[in-house]
Amino acid sequence: VLVINKKTEQNKAVKSALKTQLKKFGAADNKEELLGATVSFVDSSAAKGVIHKNKANRMKAQLAKKASD
Repeated sequence: VLVINKKTEQNKAVKSALKTQLKKFGAADNKEELLGATVSFVDSSAAKGVIHKNKANRMKAQLAKKASD
């Protein structure tokens, strides 16, 4: 139970940081500069198992589309 609680807290921290990074990207004026850092963060979240790899790929595609607009 202690291990589960610890891993839950770690996953919450990663997911919260991911949401914060996505909000920064959305509010940025020059999205091209933040695209690399945000995509890297999405990839690391998927590698840690916090989000599914297909969701990560979908998010990266959406970010690239927003950055090109």
